[in-house]
Amino acid sequence: MLTPSIERLVTELARLPGIGPRSAQRLAFHMMKAPKERSRGLAEALVEMADRLRPCAVCFSFAEAELCPICADPRRDPSLLCAVEEPSAILPIERTHEYRGRYHVLGGALSPIDGVDPGDLRIAELVARIEADDVVELVIATNPTMSGEATALHLADLVRGRVRVTRLASGLPVGADLEHADELTLGRALLGRREL
Repeated sequence: MLTPSIERLVTELARLPGIGPRSAQRLAFHMMKAPKERSRGLAEALVEMADRLRPCAVCFSFAEAELCPICADPRRDPSLLCAVEEPSAILPIERTHEYRGRYHVLGGALSPIDGVDPGDLRIAELVARIEADDVVELVIATNPTMSGEATALHLADLVRGRVRVTRLASGLPVGADLEHADELTLGRALLGRREL
């Protein structure tokens, strides 16, 4: 029913996370109605990104040069290091404007069930950076999942005694009602309480 070029576009769009076949069709139809310059602009942006993007030589985030913009910024505090699972976790932290250190992208989280062991992550590189850069504090910002928690505990055990190890606080989101909070979330909120 669709032409081969539209079918290919729908297939490629449907591979994106959160985009199913129907959403891919809607996007493809939108692009068909749009001026050709918009479609070409999107295609050129994708090609440019694919050609220029590479991992940062220091933190393993996305970069277009040897270093990503954060590692290249001399105003960042090199003694403060934040470990994240994937580069996508950096942006929400940066949007807070509360963190001025550097990052280290692990490349995932420990998950023995899925065959992800410490050797599959950039943990050795993290330990080497801690020693080479005179890191004072390691902020562990892995996801609050079973694998993220296991990764956080593993990292803390590896570097404890060499640096101060902290974990992002977890608990109730702003605007939440206590009656709707689950026991684990409420328990963490109680453990992480602070003085006003």
